[in-house]
Amino acid sequence: MDNLLLNVHNVSKSFPGVKALADVGLDVRHNEVLALVGENGAGKSTLMKLLSGIHAPDSGSFELDGRPIQVQSPKQAQELGISIIHQEFNLMPDLTVAQNIYIGREPRSGNFLLNDRRLNARAAELFARIRIDLDPKSKVGDLTVAKQQMVEIAKALSHDSKVLIMDEPTAALNEAEVAALHEIIRNFKSESTGVIYISHRMDEINEIADRVTVLRDGGYVDTVDAGSTPIRDVISMMVGRRLSTEQRPDPAPAGTDVVLAADGVSTRDMLSGVSFELRAGEILGFAGLMGAGRTEVARAIVGADRITAGSIEVHGRQQKIPNPAAAASLGIGYLSEDRKHLGLLLDRNVKENIALSSLGRFSGGGFMKGKAMAAKAQELVGTLRIKTPSVNQPARNLSGGNQQKVVIAKWLLKDCDILIFDEPTRGIDVGAKEEIYTLLNELASQGKSIIMISSELPEVLRLSHRIVVMCEGRVAGSLSNDEADQENIMEMATRFGADDVVPAGAEPAGGTQ
Repeated sequence: MDNLLLNVHNVSKSFPGVKALADVGLDVRHNEVLALVGENGAGKSTLMKLLSGIHAPDSGSFELDGRPIQVQSPKQAQELGISIIHQEFNLMPDLTVAQNIYIGREPRSGNFLLNDRRLNARAAELFARIRIDLDPKSKVGDLTVAKQQMVEIAKALSHDSKVLIMDEPTAALNEAEVAALHEIIRNFKSESTGVIYISHRMDEINEIADRVTVLRDGGYVDTVDAGSTPIRDVISMMVGRRLSTEQRPDPAPAGTDVVLAADGVSTRDMLSGVSFELRAGEILGFAGLMGAGRTEVARAIVGADRITAGSIEVHGRQQKIPNPAAAASLGIGYLSEDRKHLGLLLDRNVKENIALSSLGRFSGGGFMKGKAMAAKAQELVGTLRIKTPSVNQPARNLSGGNQQKVVIAKWLLKDCDILIFDEPTRGIDVGAKEEIYTLLNELASQGKSIIMISSELPEVLRLSHRIVVMCEGRVAGSLSNDEADQENIMEMATRFGADDVVPAGAEPAGGTQ
């Protein structure tokens, strides 16, 4: 086919004990966005690592613009015109944004000295062209997850690429940033370029993709037209079964006690007069744009950020919570949005990660009770249906969904009755999302109280009994699930102007506490 930009023929790849890909093929046309979808473990990222020269295929071949190519290193891939934005960040936290983007390509004064002024100017010009709001001089380690993702995007777009591979590029972005990224992609694709777009956010497929290729269990399933194929059919191809995509939660238990209350909580840098209540057996959703203060509310509750005004009550008693350990002793567990860095010890095994917050239960006389720890970990692996060969498997080797379940198991073992989930399904495939949703509902039905923070409005509506909407560090309103929809949530999330103030403890307009 003359219009083919990239063609993958019958590619296979095995790792010790795992057949990652079996005779997989796909093609990308010029001026096209091809969505590549499948559950975790389907082989998407492995295929992209073959295309970008990180691994070599065991068999099969690639063609670029009709010519056979062999990609033997990431540098060679870039020289051929293949750039990739990895799901896992590939950034150097101690360098600046500009230094990360142009590492190895820095402008110089003479033969030796780096020219920082020209470097920063080149980065600023790139940001202006692709409409990304970043400071070239900022240190990457000081940026939020969302900003780091934008650095990865800018780095990939700084190369003269023919094929741009984006592996979960919007996992850490809010709705406005996603829309901006999609505009960048539309501007990038042309008669000489194309995009491979990997995403678990199924609502993006119709928005940005021309066609969709589906992988399952390391094999090719089908390629379909994005515009004419219902998302439910794509999901069915991915998981091999039908999943409901428009459920709402069962009604919250009536008349239950307030287990956690914030009254006029403020912090130095973000929050201003935040008030809300969480009841026993309830899932309370927090919605809002990135930077609205949702994560900061969680951090204030568990003592990670210092409260400068207002108070927190736990089970009717006012508490000063100086740090997350004190929060855990009060029965409050916090599952961070960055599970790989703040929720797990990736090089330790499942058993050790589950026991991490409860080591006192398994120690005595200077020794660890390994058998007791393993037995409890195995019990939770069974309860949460964690897919792992054994409790001795390193956490790094689990899929994203199963890593998330290990973090949940850690806090269940600690016997926390208040659980705060920050972006609980970020980077998790649609099938694993369903398992996490089922698990959260089961926990709520058992009497656990859950705060659930999510950038995905369908997820907020799917799970939350009530929804608190944040805007610019304040509560803009709250809604019961039956009166909430994406439109009124977004109206609240964007309602404040510079002069709008909601007094601490006051009822925001348009919603009920």
